[in-house]
Amino acid sequence: MSVETGQRPPSSSDTTPATVRVIRRDGSVSPFDANKISVAVTKAFLAVEGGDAAASSRIHHLVKELTEQIETTLLRHAGPETALHIEQIQDIVELALMRGEHHKVARAYVLYREERAKAREAEKPASSDVAISVKAADGSLRPLDWARVSHVVGEAVAGLEDVSAEPVLAEAKRNLYDGISADELALAQIMAARVLVEQEPNYSYVSARLLADKLRGEALSYLAGVPQQASQDEMTTRYPQYFRDYLKRAIELELVNAELQTFDLDKITAAIHAERDLDFGFLGLQTLYDRYFQHHDGVRFELPQAFFMRVAMGLAIREDDREARAIEFYELLSTFHFMASTPTLFNSGTTRPQLSSCFLTTVDDDLDSIFQAYKNNALLAKYSGGLGNDWTPVRGLGAHIKGTNGQSQGVVPFLKIANDTAVAVNQGGKRKGAACAYLETWHVDIEEFLDLRKNTGDDRRRTHDMNTANWVPDEFLRRVEADAQWTLFSPNETPDLHDLYGNAFAERYREYEAAAERGELKVFRKVRAVDLWRRMLTMLFETGHPWITFKDPCNLRSPQQHVGVVHSSNLCTEITLNTTTDEVAVCNLGSVNLLKHVTPEGLDTQRLEKTVRTAVRMLDNVIDINFYTIPEARRSNLRHRPIGLGLMGFQDALFEIGVPLSSNEAVQFADTSMEHISYYAISASTDLAEERGQYQTFEGSLWSKGILPIDSMQLLIDARQGDALDVDTSSTLDWAPLRERVKTVGMRNSNVMAIAPTATISNICGVGQSIEPLFQNLFVKSNMSGDFTVVNPHLVRSLKERGLWDEVMVSDLKYFDGSLGQIDRVPDDLKALYATAFEIESKWLVDAGSRRQKWIDQAQSLNLYIAAPSGRKLDELYRYAWHKGLKTTYYLRARSATHVEKSTLRGTDGKLNAVSATPAPAAPASPKPAAAPAPAASPAPSASAAVPAVPVTAPAPAAKPEPKEMPKVSDVDFVATEGAACRIDDPDCEACQ
Repeated sequence: MSVETGQRPPSSSDTTPATVRVIRRDGSVSPFDANKISVAVTKAFLAVEGGDAAASSRIHHLVKELTEQIETTLLRHAGPETALHIEQIQDIVELALMRGEHHKVARAYVLYREERAKAREAEKPASSDVAISVKAADGSLRPLDWARVSHVVGEAVAGLEDVSAEPVLAEAKRNLYDGISADELALAQIMAARVLVEQEPNYSYVSARLLADKLRGEALSYLAGVPQQASQDEMTTRYPQYFRDYLKRAIELELVNAELQTFDLDKITAAIHAERDLDFGFLGLQTLYDRYFQHHDGVRFELPQAFFMRVAMGLAIREDDREARAIEFYELLSTFHFMASTPTLFNSGTTRPQLSSCFLTTVDDDLDSIFQAYKNNALLAKYSGGLGNDWTPVRGLGAHIKGTNGQSQGVVPFLKIANDTAVAVNQGGKRKGAACAYLETWHVDIEEFLDLRKNTGDDRRRTHDMNTANWVPDEFLRRVEADAQWTLFSPNETPDLHDLYGNAFAERYREYEAAAERGELKVFRKVRAVDLWRRMLTMLFETGHPWITFKDPCNLRSPQQHVGVVHSSNLCTEITLNTTTDEVAVCNLGSVNLLKHVTPEGLDTQRLEKTVRTAVRMLDNVIDINFYTIPEARRSNLRHRPIGLGLMGFQDALFEIGVPLSSNEAVQFADTSMEHISYYAISASTDLAEERGQYQTFEGSLWSKGILPIDSMQLLIDARQGDALDVDTSSTLDWAPLRERVKTVGMRNSNVMAIAPTATISNICGVGQSIEPLFQNLFVKSNMSGDFTVVNPHLVRSLKERGLWDEVMVSDLKYFDGSLGQIDRVPDDLKALYATAFEIESKWLVDAGSRRQKWIDQAQSLNLYIAAPSGRKLDELYRYAWHKGLKTTYYLRARSATHVEKSTLRGTDGKLNAVSATPAPAAPASPKPAAAPAPAASPAPSASAAVPAVPVTAPAPAAKPEPKEMPKVSDVDFVATEGAACRIDDPDCEACQ
């Protein structure tokens, strides 16, 4: 069953690069041959399942899929000199079987590999090492300097616990062959350390340090024009001169702003800490290497500390004491206490400093506005901006067009063009262009909008690459809970609904319903609210879209409601800023690393305050430095000056203080930590207002009235008028002095907080994304930089303390899909603390999100997880989020029975491993019968039962519910399909990057 390679037979579908080679165990090299993988996987299945006709047909189909996945993984980053070791290929085969949940087959495959390895070892004759030559860039050969390899690896393991050079050197030696290139030699060392990560997480740091050695050679050689090498120790003295050389060359190439050379470089270079290059995990440094560092002709010449200093100098370029501020900013970035957003990291200090993260636009109901929107999207996306487009004003299907006396085709055909624009402008290859279209739930095209991400139907009315989101008014959910009718309108006949919210919207909406009944409107349609809600949830699971976001909380609590309306959120649902056809909302993001601000005793508030104050200053600087690609964005940003300070590493902070995510203590920690961030951020913006002046539209804002985010919660409570709104409004700090200071001194920024997904920057810092629960304790993450083994270091530390971390535990974690739930020897307290995302009832995430939301003037990217989705569970969960006062939700991350248990092993293998963590608290008493019940704690679902699919439009129940009883979405399970909901590690997904 082992994978061996030979000459691959020619095929019309063969797209494998001819130069991709395989290093065999005897050191010889042969061409890559995917057919050999197919044969080996087939043998593995046959050994477990037998070879009867029915099994053979099923196996053939599965093997074809698995082989394609394995080949894609192996060749994703293949270059002209790529060489794969036979063992590396077999590792990927094993991984594919495990990820596919074919556990019995994977186990048989692993045992077979072990038996063969022992047999080879027994047969191997004693012999001396074979002489190896290394091919230089000019093609010349030189003897391998094994002494240097040993030194570099020894330096990489220095100071790290539970790692050693010997296994890395042994694994690296196994991957060498005569004539190996210098790049392949460096890669062999990196890969040798990577394969050990699953046994010991600290090998991730070893891998990163070996990658840093490769990067140093690449950068120094490029700047010197001749081959150069430097150890980490040598860089302590070489970094200052290197930085000067780097800056000079980057300016010559017109990659970096020439003004950076006018800084006092003696002060700047003296502040660089070369040793911080050692603080990266492999995923973090590889991400920077692939996508962030400055390069020319494919050669990276920006080292990590130069990268952080370039960003810091770019953000300090207009400060009075530029050097002191640059060093202050550098300290925050290079220690991972705070990380600026990806566009800021990409572009700060460059000749085109587009530093803003998010742009929100409104598209008006005319062709000029629509096609201007396409152009704006392209220009904004070019420099890494994420887009949120409000399409609600565009008239619906069948609406009258006065100019041509014809009928409109509706909004959907225009969305198709917006989708293709996002694909075409892919941000210079750094990451895919990304946009999200928003539509209000009363729009007559809403049902077609729900279908946009389906894989079936007319492809001209599908947007396979663009995200979509429902912009849901409170009135709709009231109708759902009352089992009432809902009327869909065309916005050209009901234009003011777009700008109304709260009770004003509800009153005007009812007036339009009466007008429709009188025959005064031409385009409208009545539907049962529950049926539309059911379809929204069905599409959310089946396609992952549209997301559910709530219009009224976003507007009622907006500090800027005196100068406009929030018509949509952004690409990641955390930004809630006003938009018009004349103003494109812009937000400038960065995130506090919460792990760096806790100790085992709790929150380090003194350190947190220092970080937040500096971070707010950095984000405010972005607004003035920024390169604006369209005038509407510049006008808006300079008038209102919004920023979005968020956080990441929330789950890591809980690990550090020993609190399970599914607990009241964790909800309270979410509350307290966000309260402090909110207090310090508002205070910092007020200090900046005193130093630099208020933002232009401060007068009339909620801020000017002394209404802070915590106070604006009352506005939502008042607007709900007795509807169930279960929110906590308690606080622990004395807000009165700050409230008064905001009123008298003002604010520098119209908005100051928003919690973004932080997918990539959290990888850089080596912590969990944003406020996310841990996906698995051991898994392989896929993103644009490749596939990375990720092991929860906090778990490993805890297991080591109890003497439980060993090879058997690694094997168990693999077998049980990164879960501790069914590993008997793990104590219950660790099972609760390290419960994974699909083992945690999403109610806890909503509760924590609700506590945070009261402190935030914008919103948060809140993903929801559900292990075995059903219509009833989704219905309860999303209405619960509404009742808890959330402004938005983001991805639904779902894992159904068919994901856990593949068809070849149905009923015999691959169970979902839920744990019995702390149970969810009982739902509070509802103010009235129509209140959404709290989702009950979910028991471990059975993975063996066949589950029916929810139809696209489920039929209405035969009888109406009893009066005052909540209508329920059908309690049937969903069938998982390829691409349903969110894969979590999708390399093409913006949220996973």
